Amino acid sequence: MLYLLYELIQNTEAGRVLNFLRYPTFRIIAAGVFALLLGMLIGPRLIARLRLKQHGQSNVREDTPDTHQKKKGTPTMGGALILICIAAGTLLFADLKSRGVWVMILLTFGYGFIGFLDDWLKLSKRNSKGLAGRKKMVLQTVFYLIAIFGLMCTWTKADGSFGPTLLIDTRLTLPFVPSHWFNPDLGWFYVVFAWIVIVGTSNAVNLTDGLDGLAIVPTIVSAVTFCVLCYVAGTTLHIADTETVNGVARLTATPLYRYLGILQVPGGAELAVFCASIVGAGISFLWFNTYPASVFMGDIGSLALGGALGALAVFSKNEVVSAIIHGIFFAEALSVMIQVASFKMTGKRVFKMAPVHHHFELKGLAEPKIIVRFWIVAILCGGVALLSLKLR
Repeated sequence: MLYLLYELIQNTEAGRVLNFLRYPTFRIIAAGVFALLLGMLIGPRLIARLRLKQHGQSNVREDTPDTHQKKKGTPTMGGALILICIAAGTLLFADLKSRGVWVMILLTFGYGFIGFLDDWLKLSKRNSKGLAGRKKMVLQTVFYLIAIFGLMCTWTKADGSFGPTLLIDTRLTLPFVPSHWFNPDLGWFYVVFAWIVIVGTSNAVNLTDGLDGLAIVPTIVSAVTFCVLCYVAGTTLHIADTETVNGVARLTATPLYRYLGILQVPGGAELAVFCASIVGAGISFLWFNTYPASVFMGDIGSLALGGALGALAVFSKNEVVSAIIHGIFFAEALSVMIQVASFKMTGKRVFKMAPVHHHFELKGLAEPKIIVRFWIVAILCGGVALLSLKLR
C-alpha cells in the first residue's frame, strides 16, 4: 500500500520525500523488520488469548514419543501470529499491482485456512486427528487451481477466441545447469508438476512441525534463500561483463539474471518483499516457539508456510533446486514414505518412529540437540542452493 501511495504522489514534494519507497532493496528490508517488530509486540497478547480460549487442552499429537506428554497445556494455532505479520509486511511494502504477490497471498492464506479448520476440529472434538488427509488434499488442490486458473491465466487468446493461456513460464530449470544449456518446456504438464511441488512442500512442512522450533528455522532459511533467488532473477540491475566482437573485447552491461545463467522472473523483486515478510514473521515466532515452546505453530502455520515456500519454488523458477533448499522438509517427508512403504511390503519398520526427528528422539538424543542439528543442516542446504547460482 505504501508503494502504491508513493506512485500516486511521486511527482509532488511529498513524493520526493518518499522516494526511497521505489527501491526494492529498501522495501525488502523494511518488510522484514516491520513483520519482526509487529510479531514481538502482539505475540504475548495473542498467546495469552490462545491459552485462555483453549483452556489448557492437550495439543500434543497421539503419534509422538511419551516424552511429549509434558508439553500438554501448551496452546496451539500460533501460526496465526505468523500469518498476521506476513500479511502486514507484504501489504504495506510490496507492489500490490504484482500478480505474483497476490498468488502468494492466496496460496499462503488459503492453506492457512485449511490448517485453521484442522486445528479447530482437533480442539472442538478434543482429539489430535483433525481434518482427514483426503479432505486436506482436496482443499489444497482447490486453492491451487484457483491460483493457477484464476490469477495466472488469461482466458482470451490473441485471436479473440476463448481459452486458457498460462502466464507462468513452463520451462524447467535445474541446479548447477545454466538455463541456456538445458531448460525443457513442460507445457501444460507443468501445472501438474507445480501442484506436486506446492502441495508436497506444504505437507512436508506440516510433518516437520513436531519439535519446538524445528520447522520455523528451516522455513526462515528457505525464505532467506528464496529472497536472494527472487531478487537476482527479477532485479533490473546489470553487471559489467565483456563480449568479443570481431576479435575485439568490449565492455558491456549484462542483466544479472543472464550473467548467472537463470531465467528472468518478472516481479521477482516483489516476491523478495514477500520472502522478507516470512523471515521477519518467522523470527518473531521463534522468540516464543523456541525450546521450551510457549506456543505451538499448529497446522494453521505449517500448512500455510509450506504452501508459501512451495509457491515461491514454482514462481521463482527454482522447482528442482527447492529439493535442496527444503532438504530438511524433504528428508522428513521421505522418512514417512519409506516407513509406510516398508511396513506395508515387509511388515517391518525402517525407523523407530517417523517422521525421522522422532526416530532420533527414541534413540536417546535430547530434543534441543536434534533441533539445533536440523537447523545446521537447513543452513547448509540453503548455502548449497545459493552456490548453484554461481556454478551455473
